[in-house]
Amino acid sequence: MSRNIYITEKDKNRILEHISHQREFGGGNKSNLDELERELGRATVVDSKDVPPDIVTMNTVVQVSYIDEPDDIEEYTLVYPKDADVMENKISILAPIGTALIGFKEGSDISWKTPGGIVEMVIKKILYQPEASGDYES
Repeated sequence: MSRNIYITEKDKNRILEHISHQREFGGGNKSNLDELERELGRATVVDSKDVPPDIVTMNTVVQVSYIDEPDDIEEYTLVYPKDADVMENKISILAPIGTALIGFKEGSDISWKTPGGIVEMVIKKILYQPEASGDYES
């Protein structure tokens, strides 16, 4: 059973452009791109000004913990590919963890597949969401 996820029209369009670019020019994992497209296809599209403040949108900063290490809190920012930087915990939307985060709300359990198996985490807290701060252009 899948849970509802939400996305702004602007984020959806930008992400679809990135997927299209990856497919046209190579780079990117086909199964990751397919999964992201499926997530976008099932998402409820909302206006940037109407997105709830507890939803992960692009450029949102989140605190998460892995299910198997609940006391180890990590902080990530969900970004577009050109802004991704693992050393700064800026995670690309095209990465499996990025696809898992987009559209879910604070408190959600999320998971994604890796070569080593399924990874599960909890979205503990949203520290910053652009839309909640009045930034509708991020």
